[in-house]
Amino acid sequence: MTTVNDVLARFHGRSVAVIGDVMLDHFLVGRVDRISPEAPVPVVRFDRDEYRLGGAANVGHNIASLGGLATLVGLVGADAAAGELRRQLATIRLDDRGLIADASRPTTKKMRVVTTRNQQVVRIDHESDADVAGDACAVLVASARAAIAASDTAVLSDYRKGVVCPAIIAAAIDEAAKRRTPLLVDPKVAQAERYRGAALITPNHHEAELMTQTTIRSSSDAARAARLLHERTGANVLITRGEHGMWIFDATASPAVEASLPAVAREVADVTGAGDTVIAVLALALAAGAPLLDAARLANAAAGLVVARFGPATVQPPELAAAIAAHPD
Repeated sequence: MTTVNDVLARFHGRSVAVIGDVMLDHFLVGRVDRISPEAPVPVVRFDRDEYRLGGAANVGHNIASLGGLATLVGLVGADAAAGELRRQLATIRLDDRGLIADASRPTTKKMRVVTTRNQQVVRIDHESDADVAGDACAVLVASARAAIAASDTAVLSDYRKGVVCPAIIAAAIDEAAKRRTPLLVDPKVAQAERYRGAALITPNHHEAELMTQTTIRSSSDAARAARLLHERTGANVLITRGEHGMWIFDATASPAVEASLPAVAREVADVTGAGDTVIAVLALALAAGAPLLDAARLANAAAGLVVARFGPATVQPPELAAAIAAHPD
């Protein structure tokens, strides 16, 4: 019988193409001792800057932390944020050659002003949400195809910042089909049919509601939405439901599997990036030969770990194994 530790051991060296919206998370950390006399806002006394990888880059970071090999394909600007993002990738030895520079748009950066107690004061977004076009799009399409061709599984990480546009989706689905490479999609667009041909889609419950025009308040609601999404895309479906855990619909199993996974009980510090961790674990587990339900159990446990940490976070194989052992069901 295959165990969780067997699956985790097979993570090492598995390759995943990660195509999507890379981001830089910038935390400006300071202390709040008083309210400004100029306006009813806190005065933040600067303490330090922190930088973390976000979006598709966080998916790649999670894959690397778990022993996998991530090939990152995305878009950056010709600006200081792009330089910092590349430096952050270099610290974890994640190749940045798949990042295409487009001087016409900024690198996506989320700058959060937070207190030393991890309380967010304000967030400032530097971004363009226009679909990538022209030469940059052509290079991204070619890079995405090459990355998928060389990988065990592939991920489309869509944050609606322009990379996961119709041309990229079509190219990824086509290349994955040619190579029989499982393609996982973290979707954002409401048109579910756009993802037809993917192996798995992983919307959160808000996204699933938009894609199906239904309301999800219970497991039976989630089951109905998952079936609708499968009908429209042909894909297996995993709906993340926050404190309610996950709903799985695996049409490739025989017989088909429909199951609810309860959230791992722990204190929630920050849900930022939890979806990145979920899809990274799913991609590696499927590459390692795990059935979707087992892959989802691993992803659920990993999500329980990262939401207890502030900001985008990663997990290591030993702590993931320990989390599964502590919550075997």
